[in-house]
Amino acid sequence: MLKQEHRGSFSGKIGFVLSAAGASVGLGNIWRFPYLCAKYGGGIFLIVYILLALTFGYTMIIAETAIGRYTKKSPVGAFNSISNNKWMGLGGWINAIIPILIVPYYSVIGGWVCRYLFEYITNDVNVIASDTFFTDFITDGIASEIWFIVFAALVMIVIFMGVEGGIERVSKMVMPVLVVLAVIICVYSVTRPGALEGVKYLFVPNFQHFSIMTIVTAMGQMFYSLSIAMGILITFGSYVKKEVSIEGSTKQVEFFDTIIAILASLMIIPAVFSFYHGDESMLKAGPSLMFITMPQIFASMGFGKIIGILFFALVLFAAVTSAIALTESAVSTFADEFKWSRKKGSTIMIVIMLVLGSLSSLGNGPLSSVTIIGMQFLDFFDFLTNSVMMPIAAVATCILITRFMGIEKLEAEVEQDGHPFKRKGIFSFMIRFLCPLFVLIILVSAILNVFGIISM
Repeated sequence: MLKQEHRGSFSGKIGFVLSAAGASVGLGNIWRFPYLCAKYGGGIFLIVYILLALTFGYTMIIAETAIGRYTKKSPVGAFNSISNNKWMGLGGWINAIIPILIVPYYSVIGGWVCRYLFEYITNDVNVIASDTFFTDFITDGIASEIWFIVFAALVMIVIFMGVEGGIERVSKMVMPVLVVLAVIICVYSVTRPGALEGVKYLFVPNFQHFSIMTIVTAMGQMFYSLSIAMGILITFGSYVKKEVSIEGSTKQVEFFDTIIAILASLMIIPAVFSFYHGDESMLKAGPSLMFITMPQIFASMGFGKIIGILFFALVLFAAVTSAIALTESAVSTFADEFKWSRKKGSTIMIVIMLVLGSLSSLGNGPLSSVTIIGMQFLDFFDFLTNSVMMPIAAVATCILITRFMGIEKLEAEVEQDGHPFKRKGIFSFMIRFLCPLFVLIILVSAILNVFGIISM
């Protein structure tokens, strides 16, 4: 097992927890989770998600963090140093390529958030709430491209600053502010007239809303929410010091991530119930819920401008921390595998972000006629990474541990310096049997969805 002499590291447990939580808490929690929770049954979706997070999610976070700390390498080097097998090496590369493909289109959506925050600060809320504002913006190639570049620049500034000086410092500042903003908006949302019906929809399970797609969608959401199978946790694990408890840190990341997802849902679902007088059909607005429905709700509120600013500031903070983690994973891979300096790796990542991000940004406007298997660029990159590559990467991680590293060796890494591993039994059972089964279900469901056999 090779170790790098001058590898960056987190200062301690708090630095790792907040950075890993920052990686997890992003658009997946604040944008994606609420609309999926709303669409797939509210309370029943939430229960399924929490159960999966405590088992599947817990297992994968432990596994990836331990692999990273054990090898002190990013995904490709970690897989190769443990297995020395070409197929496992391919698994490492899939883990490494995923963030490289995600961060460009993620930055496009981050650019949308930047634009909305700017508009709430400088413009009238009724203009932003108009039916055509969002569509006019994303189909305007120049405007969407400019705001994509603004967001990408924010991310790269932090990456150039390094692990402790950049990622950890920003996470320590942003994550507490993010929680405070989330609580403020939640309190305002749930106290609107009629909002308590939305709270009930979110927390009281209705088993009539349950279907196999509730499970499949909740599993797919976990990849985004917990940053599983993106190479991020392996990379961050490689920066974790030996005296840090992996299980203790995992519990805190789990808790932080789930709380933010619930708070995000409390911000949005009760507000929709209040604005549309309990009409559940409006919860199925999907991805447009944040960019079309919520601005209309804010415009109807007495303090709509202030709430709009706070809401999109919150979303921007979350988006930036996740994009930083995705980009850091890519830069770390470049440094480990190609021996590039941090500056060179970051520069190469800027070029990749600009090229692939521009395709996604312009895909709704000037390039809207260009599609891949019937999808525009942003949708295709999202499908490729989330529905195809992440399940494969997760299965590869399970195989790496069970067939090559050995569960006992990973357990020893977690238990170093006398640290506890209380859910060891759950981990062992999940990593051997259920995790591979779960991700294969996601992969098959995604393929069937593409061919129109099932609807997700």
